[in-house]
Amino acid sequence: MAKSPIRVHIFNQTYTLLTDGDEREVQAIAHEIDELMTSIANRASSGDSTRVAVLACLHLADKLKSAEKKLRSYEAKSGQIAELLDAALLD
Repeated sequence: MAKSPIRVHIFNQTYTLLTDGDEREVQAIAHEIDELMTSIANRASSGDSTRVAVLACLHLADKLKSAEKKLRSYEAKSGQIAELLDAALLD
């Protein structure tokens, strides 16, 4: 599938991205990033775009780590459940 260009607006800047996925998803993600950066800029003492971008990245990295931790927990629990089911079926 060929990649198509899509224009997004994030923190008063326009970016052209290439995507082979759903353009609406890309727009939605860009909108979330824009809202996050705007929220951070409104609370920060400095409106410096680089500082706002770094703080947004740290926020998103923290969310990713939390999601990964939950996923590992769910994987461990599903493994335990599978073992219990296997044991129950063998009886």
